[in-house]
Amino acid sequence: MSEIQLPADFESQMLALLGKQDFENFKAAINRTPRTAIRLNPSKNFSPSWPKNPIPWSQQGFFLEERPSFTLDPAFHAGAYYVQEASSMFIEHILKSLEIPKGVYLDLAAAPGGKSTILSSYLGNEGLLVANEVIQSRAQILKENAVKWGLGNIAVTNNDPDHFEPLEGFFDLVLVDAPCSGEGMFRKDPQAREEWSLDHVTLCASRQKRIMDKAGALVKGSGYLIYSTCTFNEQENEAMIRFLTEEFAFEPVRITLDSDWKIVETEVETPDGKFFGYRFFPHLVEGEGFFITVLKRPESASSQEPGRIKDFKHSVLKSLGEKEDKTLEAELGLDGSGKYYSLNDSIFRINREFFRHFERISQHLSLRYFGVELGKKQKNDWIPSHEWALSVLPKSGFATFKLDLDQALDFLRKNESILPDLPTGWVLMTYQGLPLGWVKNLGNRLNNYYPKDWRIRM
Repeated sequence: MSEIQLPADFESQMLALLGKQDFENFKAAINRTPRTAIRLNPSKNFSPSWPKNPIPWSQQGFFLEERPSFTLDPAFHAGAYYVQEASSMFIEHILKSLEIPKGVYLDLAAAPGGKSTILSSYLGNEGLLVANEVIQSRAQILKENAVKWGLGNIAVTNNDPDHFEPLEGFFDLVLVDAPCSGEGMFRKDPQAREEWSLDHVTLCASRQKRIMDKAGALVKGSGYLIYSTCTFNEQENEAMIRFLTEEFAFEPVRITLDSDWKIVETEVETPDGKFFGYRFFPHLVEGEGFFITVLKRPESASSQEPGRIKDFKHSVLKSLGEKEDKTLEAELGLDGSGKYYSLNDSIFRINREFFRHFERISQHLSLRYFGVELGKKQKNDWIPSHEWALSVLPKSGFATFKLDLDQALDFLRKNESILPDLPTGWVLMTYQGLPLGWVKNLGNRLNNYYPKDWRIRM
């Protein structure tokens, strides 16, 4: 790749932060091609055949020797893995090394959804994640990635941070991957370099303060706040730690590191003690620029429980009764751990253990998706949804059909294809054991129910 030109003020800032020798190494690293990385979905049984090397701080993360065409890999569309920058996967190490209690989590600026999928996998059946995105078009991308990941423990919302005020003290963990000046992405994103200026850094820091002024209050007593950026400067990083400790009561959290990882720990002195941040430099770490810090709310901080909603009322959402829940589960071959809702004639499932939390959230936030959409009942026929196909929920009442690579790509393109020995009725199409979606074989014709908006156009 051609040599990257850096803004002069940025060079001065990095020289002050790193010193002359490290800065020269940093500049050289910025001009190297970044490595492609993926993180496997532990809930879907898949192991890619590509040459790969483990990412040391992520059990599911791998560097690839070369970048394949993900668009032409059916496993990618099945949610078997997520293509993600390696530094961001450090969140997995934070969750596991601190053994952060599971419960109700919030990813406040979640799109496109990479960090949300880390939280979703960590929570499994033991939690509920609210994945929020303020920009509507990006919320749609977030929904698609939540659907592909398939665990059914995510509620996708489309709200401004101000809208969360009634939920102060409600979340066991709040993650804010804040909109920032993007210095850490200079290698990958020419636009980030062109937009950068000292004024833009100040504007980003001001925006971050507005977000964190709301986010800090959402963490319940003994809960955790994770703040991250993909930038290097202190104004958007260490200064934000000072801001948070001035506005709220927080306790410092230190993360265990392996010295071989070459992640740089930074210390921030505050009136409440020494806090810690972690910076990823591309000349030291195989990954893009990144900063992250973890703070903990004291046990004495206020906590809010969902409480009992006697008669759940919502403008578009209807809770099914207990008898309806049991009938539905028996009909669809699901276990008794679900709570069911109808929305626009479609049936959705969430984990029953967290339905009170979900109902409380739905009273205040604009829902874009939640749990798993199962499908619709039309007369005596059940029309299964694509969301159910990609979920990890059982689909035991349906026939399945194994596709080879060419057949799978035809299906994902919505091309007409001839499939000998295909059972009649609803059939779940699979590739290497991974569900891809539904067809309905009517005998004289085949209807492909893969979503039009998702089809491969390559």
